[in-house]
Amino acid sequence: MQKLADEIGIVIAVCHFPPGTSKWNKIEHCMFSFISMNWRGKPLSSYEMIIKLIGSTKTKKGLEIQARLDERDYERGMKIADEDMERLKIRLHELYPKWNYSLEPRTTASVSEEIV
Repeated sequence: MQKLADEIGIVIAVCHFPPGTSKWNKIEHCMFSFISMNWRGKPLSSYEMIIKLIGSTKTKKGLEIQARLDERDYERGMKIADEDMERLKIRLHELYPKWNYSLEPRTTASVSEEIV
């Protein structure tokens, strides 16, 4: 993302939800109850069964869910070298700085300071 900020010359705001807080996302919160009702009483015996049950969920207003299993392997415990971190132009946000920050372009061109 730092490379993108550098290339396009704008600030990129990054906001993460802390773990276990997906209910902050209004759409996920709305759909969770429908998913639960859809698989009520059904054994969750395989990933295929879970994906089918989630993917067949719809609300009365017509909102549908698309689901797929992500089978990629993700490296755990990746370490970023201190030198690499120092090259990033990160500005922590005042509200929840662990989860919210901006990457500013490393160029000398003038950039809006406003957080998007």
